Amino acid sequence: MASIFRPSVSLDLRPKVNCTNHHHSRTERFDFGKNKNLRKDRLNGRWSCGLKANQAQGSAEGISVVQEKEVNNQTDYGVVGVHHVGLLCENLERSLEFYQNILGLEINEARPHDKLPYRGAWLWVGSEMIHLMELPNPDPLTGRPQHGGRDRHACIAIRDVSNLKQILDKAGIEYTMSRSGRPAIFTRDPDANALEFTQV
Repeated sequence: MASIFRPSVSLDLRPKVNCTNHHHSRTERFDFGKNKNLRKDRLNGRWSCGLKANQAQGSAEGISVVQEKEVNNQTDYGVVGVHHVGLLCENLERSLEFYQNILGLEINEARPHDKLPYRGAWLWVGSEMIHLMELPNPDPLTGRPQHGGRDRHACIAIRDVSNLKQILDKAGIEYTMSRSGRPAIFTRDPDANALEFTQV
């Protein structure tokens, strides 16, 4: 089955930032991991450069450059992204039927399937992974919110929500659309783990 995911494609999901100084303004992709002297603010529904340096006084919005550097050093431990999401399952084969044969995810054979004291599988999601673990689930399988957006969930970026909708319809899998009207769909795996698929 052709996968709706594209492991070989690297998506730039960093938010766009409107940066303005005394000389010019520009819109660029903002890497919070590398630009430690800026903070993210929501102003009028868009990202803006939160710290506007005052070159004459060496400060930014009342925060001195020295103070800002000290704060950044306390929290800079090298975050580079999400490596994987761990999901519990009752039966590995049943879960693989869903994730492989319906969603089209591929197993990462390089991961240590046989070195852990429980059964499991690592599945590629772009350049990240889902780790299925066949372990007892402490969460109730019934009584969970009908809409996965109101429950704990993992969100996966995809290219075409309408295509995924057709795949789920054909498989008879229930889902709900985003309540905000954006192109996103919510569903659950066989163990009631909520999944969001958002179009980018």
